[in-house]
Amino acid sequence: MGDTKYTDINYPIIERCKKGEKRAFEELYNLYAKAMFNIAIRIINNNEEAQEVLQDSFLKAFQKMESFDEKYSFGVWLKRIVINRSLDVLKKRKLNFIPIEDANFEVDDTNEDESIYDVESIKQGILKLPDGFRTILSLFLFEDYSHKEISELLKISEGTSKSQYSRAKKKLIEILKLNIISND
Repeated sequence: MGDTKYTDINYPIIERCKKGEKRAFEELYNLYAKAMFNIAIRIINNNEEAQEVLQDSFLKAFQKMESFDEKYSFGVWLKRIVINRSLDVLKKRKLNFIPIEDANFEVDDTNEDESIYDVESIKQGILKLPDGFRTILSLFLFEDYSHKEISELLKISEGTSKSQYSRAKKKLIEILKLNIISND
């Protein structure tokens, strides 16, 4: 089997963007805006800031369109821009992570049936998490980053990423349980 070259299905639109066609920019925006906004909102948890990240990310992508390598997916390239810009916003908030050695938490290994939580409840619960927990949970679960990649991205240890993820899951379950109790 030879080398299979990746071809982005939106390559023709990307080429038109590189030529400066405004309609092509609009088409790319319409194709990716919702997904990119969802990434930003999961990380930032603020509509106005997520909207700003979305606009800044597209602006940066369009300004750097010449440097985009067609061997890769435009969506993956844009997603990286959105995540980095979202993390910049969180850094301005002075995002804090608790080092693993200071974590001081217990993991509850009871086999509780977590399947009773619906998707919307989980989404709302995630938005209630503190920034650090929500960021790592989102990067790991939704954006498919490894703890090693998260640690490099956030400049924390891999152990800290793992402990924050574990604490985030525990906190999310607490939030979901409280929501069920308060809705009864």
